[in-house]
This record gives sequence, C-alpha cells and structure tokens, in this order.
Amino acid sequence: MAKAHRLDCEKEAADCRFVIQSENESEAVELARSHMKEVHGQDFTDDELRAEYMETV
Repeated sequence: MAKAHRLDCEKEAADCRFVIQSENESEAVELARSHMKEVHGQDFTDDELRAEYMETV
C-alpha cells in the first residue's frame, strides 16, 4: 500500500476543516503551504510544514 502525505488543518485551527492527502509529497506540501498562507495568513517553508504539520499515513 502506498504512503500518503497528509495535513489535517483542524488539528491546528479548530474552526478549519481543510484536509490535504496525496501520495505525491511535493504536491501535498505545495497545497498545504498555499492553504496556510491564503486562509490563515501564515508563511511556512516546506521543511517547517513537513516537520510540524504533515504526517505520513
């Protein structure tokens, strides 16, 4: 079974129900970075997202 890279924004912001899940890590990180900036006004590097917010499922 392939691994997926996942961001569940509800864990970070109680009022946000946004979930990203993709087998392509770079796609998941790009979508997560875009979401965090556009919706939450926060800029993160790819490494920060991977270390703090993304999980492999």
